[in-house]
Amino acid sequence: MTPQRYYLTEVDKIEDSIYCFHDAMGENDIQLHQHKKAQLLYTEGGVVHISVADKTYFLPARHYMWIPPEVPHSIHASSPEIMMRNLYFPIKNQGIDFFQQIGIYAVNDLLLQLLLFSNRWHGDILTSSKEDYIIAEAIRAILPQISTMNLPLALPFSNNQRLEKVLAFMASNLHNPIAFPELCERFGFSQRSLARLFHAELGMTFIQYYTILRILKSLQLLLEEKLPVSEVAISVGYSSIPTFSNTFCNLIGCRPSEYLKMQANILK
Repeated sequence: MTPQRYYLTEVDKIEDSIYCFHDAMGENDIQLHQHKKAQLLYTEGGVVHISVADKTYFLPARHYMWIPPEVPHSIHASSPEIMMRNLYFPIKNQGIDFFQQIGIYAVNDLLLQLLLFSNRWHGDILTSSKEDYIIAEAIRAILPQISTMNLPLALPFSNNQRLEKVLAFMASNLHNPIAFPELCERFGFSQRSLARLFHAELGMTFIQYYTILRILKSLQLLLEEKLPVSEVAISVGYSSIPTFSNTFCNLIGCRPSEYLKMQANILK
């Protein structure tokens, strides 16, 4: 078995096991695949995007992603050296909504310590391995209780060619503030028609999409480029650092400086 393909061959081999895999990705892109088990994905050391159906999710440091069973997804990382921590669970609590929806959640100190404890595991954790199985099952059981805020760190795709050009322009020009009326004029839309197109194609308003796009880019600059907060704010079009910090906090749950401190603590 090659490490790069364990997710295709080993995860579901034993139906009622909890499967554990902790290692460097070994590749930048993990192809589209799915599991009969649900997946808890936690990464360290870089930027990771997960593509699911018509959305791309951004998984920042000190957060994990929950992927329900049978959900096709692919994983794209900034480096093959990024450490992936994966736990795959057979789902028995079908009545609990948490386990049936994709989500990105902050990792608190308790969950972080449990994930670090799971370093000793590899492969299938069987019910016969009583102590390890009980601990692994406890990780799954506490997730709905400690994961109360599903972060909206995803951007939808559009199949509309005119809108795709608008979105590509926005992504390439985040360093300058983008005003909606000017965007409409540049691409030949009335404000009403472009607003309707955002809602129909993306399920969100222009400002919602633009805000998430800017914060996702800022996370990438903080983690991958390691730019100072003030420079990141300017790079994504904020002239006011407090405004950037407040917007970042509204989406991520903490201010950029606090986020960087948490990231530094993880790497110690």
